[in-house]
Amino acid sequence: MENLLNPDIGLMVWTVVTFVALAFVLARLAWKPILAALDAREDSLRQSAATADKAQKAAEALRLSYEAQVAGVEAKTRDLLAQAEAQARSLKEDLARTAHAQAQRILDDARAKWADEERRLLQDLRTEVAKMSLLATEKMLRRGLDKPFQDRLMQEAMGDFDKWAAPKP
Repeated sequence: MENLLNPDIGLMVWTVVTFVALAFVLARLAWKPILAALDAREDSLRQSAATADKAQKAAEALRLSYEAQVAGVEAKTRDLLAQAEAQARSLKEDLARTAHAQAQRILDDARAKWADEERRLLQDLRTEVAKMSLLATEKMLRRGLDKPFQDRLMQEAMGDFDKWAAPKP
């Protein structure tokens, strides 16, 4: 064990020669392929990082595009809903105006028919009252009146009835 602590110069020379020979062989045969592999690996990692960065940017652009499209669709939906509501209000107003106009027309027709019927009934009533008055007068006088006198009495009775039956304002 004592020899381990004392350096041997011959051993040191052979160790240095072996190290230099190994370094020379490795430098000729192994270092260039190892360094080339490391450089290729580094380039591959850079390209992968660049590709991943490009993919991330493309994904972000797609996300922004999608959000813009969604916003556009939402805006179109709101516009369509607003148009539909406006059309519904317009249709409702048109229907209400049409219904009101029809109701007014029916009411006006009914009033006109009622006025016509009232005039016709008043005329019929005048005629009947005049006939009944003449009959009653004739019965009272038992043929004591001549025809012109009867006609004059009938005209006077109808005039009195017209004044009585005329609508009061």
